[in-house]
Amino acid sequence: MSPLPKALPFWLSLCLPPLAVIGMVEGGWTIALLPLSTWWLFTLLDAITGRNTDNPDPQTPDAALASYRAVTLIWFPVQLALLATMLWYVPQASHLDTGEKIALFFGMGVVSGTIGINYAHELMHQKSRLERWLADLLLASVLYSHFRSEHLRVHHLHIGTPRDPVTARYNEGFHRFFPRVLRQCPQSAWRAEAAMLARKGLPTSHPSNPFWRYAVLQAAFLALALAFGGWQGLGLFLIQAFTAIWQLELVNYIEHYGLTRRHLGEGKYEHVLPRHSWNADQKASNWLLINLQRHSDHHYKPERRFPVLQTYAEDEAPQLPYGYPLMTMAAMVPPLWKRMMNHRVKAWRRQHYPDIADWHPYNKALNPVAR
Repeated sequence: MSPLPKALPFWLSLCLPPLAVIGMVEGGWTIALLPLSTWWLFTLLDAITGRNTDNPDPQTPDAALASYRAVTLIWFPVQLALLATMLWYVPQASHLDTGEKIALFFGMGVVSGTIGINYAHELMHQKSRLERWLADLLLASVLYSHFRSEHLRVHHLHIGTPRDPVTARYNEGFHRFFPRVLRQCPQSAWRAEAAMLARKGLPTSHPSNPFWRYAVLQAAFLALALAFGGWQGLGLFLIQAFTAIWQLELVNYIEHYGLTRRHLGEGKYEHVLPRHSWNADQKASNWLLINLQRHSDHHYKPERRFPVLQTYAEDEAPQLPYGYPLMTMAAMVPPLWKRMMNHRVKAWRRQHYPDIADWHPYNKALNPVAR
């Protein structure tokens, strides 16, 4: 089989913008097509297609991955065109009432969060200037530019420790987690960039501080929203951005819930291993999310591009019972989430850290409210 057919399932994201256009033009029940497709349709497809436990050759050269990478390179202009069209069309659409307009931009936020931020995540990990710029543009379009600094300079270094805001603490519900990370992540990202500049002998006001770039790009998108859609368009744009951020943080929440690295003393922790991230190898949702659910390998080998990420057996990495679409919906209901996941966290602790009899110090360090 040629490389292109193998890559085609990872291009399924391009089926989503037409659904947004249908909802925008037709209104009514068609507005629900977008969120229903990303959550429920791919949950159903996961049940039908099952799991993919095959591992590609991790040494596959980049040249052989061109048909996979292309979808991440073309996504920004696709998303920008869709967003600009909606900002121009929806505010002046007489056949849409206020509720429908809000719902449409909620759906747009589902797209820019589920696909746009996810693709930005893949792009920001690459060395190419083009790919990193595309990541910055995608993040600016949802007013969450600091995610690049926080993810690369904080999260990857400190997952499973008290220094990582987005490691969800054991017994911490999403509705407590979400406002906490909204507050803590910009601060930790700023501190990380400030520390990087200080090591170079530079002040935080130096032009090389990426927060200057973040501010300019985000201001440009706010101006775009105002120019295309007026004040109503600006308000709808903000709904889109908030929805995308909510989608991202739901994913962050489930990826490391309750998992901690062993403290070695003097502020040092064991190396990041596959067992420090929840793994999911459901086939269809990994097509949509370009293998993001093979998260254990992403943190173990963050330089790997998405087509060659590996999956792991249960004795190597903890396994989510379902793919991200269903798990993120469960996370919105904390009692259900804890019923599904707390016993899995306890089993993981017994399996990988049988010598740790008292987990209260870990729980307290990560989450003072945990019991």
